[in-house]
Amino acid sequence: MKLMKQLLAIATIAFATAAQAAPATEAPDALVKRISQDVIDTAKADKGIQAGDINRVNALVETKILPYVDFQRMTSLAAGRHWRTATPDQQQRLSAEFRTLLVYTYSGALSQIKNETVDFKPLRASPDDTDVEVRSQVNVARGEPVLLNYRVAKSPAGWKIYDINVMGAWLVETYKSSFNSEISKGGIDGLIKTLSDKNKALAARPAAKAK
Repeated sequence: MKLMKQLLAIATIAFATAAQAAPATEAPDALVKRISQDVIDTAKADKGIQAGDINRVNALVETKILPYVDFQRMTSLAAGRHWRTATPDQQQRLSAEFRTLLVYTYSGALSQIKNETVDFKPLRASPDDTDVEVRSQVNVARGEPVLLNYRVAKSPAGWKIYDINVMGAWLVETYKSSFNSEISKGGIDGLIKTLSDKNKALAARPAAKAK
């Protein structure tokens, strides 16, 4: 589970650095490759991140990650059919709470990044494709390489990640069942409250111990 969170942390924060300089014509796999290496290097060198400082992680996410991750699409896919019946305000609040949950859940894992490297597979896509899967593997010091794939879609604002696959499990699908369970019990507002309560509990704990 610790390794899973570490890999998801790498994936979730993969678009965190050098975002402002990304060329408009850069291929999605080239973008992910360049920025993934940047974030690994940053995590290794940043003493605050190594110490599990949630403020350092939050600052990184708030300033760099948002333009390159489509949290609203991730949330809508996780909520499934219930997303269409939610009000715009509920959609906004649910997306915000889900984003915060991902940040808190995986921020502690960033401090565990030590000697990992990432290798990328050739992109299987046509030049005019607007929705692609970028495939990679994370090489760890001990054990077999772990597959780590991204679903990336092209928008007017550029390429954005909207799902992550770690060892065969897609992030959206992982949350979909729990989202549906909460919605069946208390509706969209019930799910928002559950996520909000979880985020408050995580915020009150030392970042390095958040799980």
